[in-house]
Amino acid sequence: MTEQNPNYGRIRSFTRRGSRLGDKYEAVMAEYGSRYVIDYPEGPAQTTIADDAHIDLIAEFGRPGPLVVEIGPGSGEQTIAAALARPEWNFLAIEAWAPGVARCVNAAVREGVRNVRLMEVDAAQALPILFREGEGANPRAVELWTFFPDPWRKTRHHKRRLVSDEFAATAALVLQAGGTWRMATDWADYAWQMRDVVQNSPQFRNPFSQKNHDPADQGQYQGGFADRWNGRVMTRFERRGIEAGRKIYDIEAIRVSG
Repeated sequence: MTEQNPNYGRIRSFTRRGSRLGDKYEAVMAEYGSRYVIDYPEGPAQTTIADDAHIDLIAEFGRPGPLVVEIGPGSGEQTIAAALARPEWNFLAIEAWAPGVARCVNAAVREGVRNVRLMEVDAAQALPILFREGEGANPRAVELWTFFPDPWRKTRHHKRRLVSDEFAATAALVLQAGGTWRMATDWADYAWQMRDVVQNSPQFRNPFSQKNHDPADQGQYQGGFADRWNGRVMTRFERRGIEAGRKIYDIEAIRVSG
């Protein structure tokens, strides 16, 4: 018997917004959606995957290769730029917002990349299924990206934030030993939370522990923020944060073996 996925009953970390695509994106999806978007058997709730589903990522990409998973790619700026820079790598973008998926597909078509695939699904629920252990398991990723996730600014909504102690276990499942979980946010209290999650996880180490202190830090630890990763492109999310006068924080976590 297949064990029930514990994430079915969790608080979702996103709010699913309207899915009207508009004529331009409807046409793009009609022509190119099947090339880039991975279909999957649906689970019991919206944007969930069936617990017994098996998605063969090597088959979906049509080849083996180093895998990068990005959660919440927005319009695809980061994913597409990286796919162009590393054509020998495979990039899987997880996006729960249908218009976001369509924008990413449009960007992939515009740039002519073939090493990108997308799934319109809730990452926290789907990733433990995609990367479950056992016979026929998918290869683990070399990197996992969580850039500028929804900050859920109100204190009573912090429980909806994606990066949590619970999600750290999922991130560890996705990554191979030595793989890197990269995060970025323009909300200070979320950055402190991300850093604390990494520091408290036995499955990760922080190579910037005790470095780059934030004088305003109200988290459990001090320091531990990464230098800006030069592979992260400037997206509209980061630009908005800068224009609003907020500091940009990077957090880096290395998956330890065991």
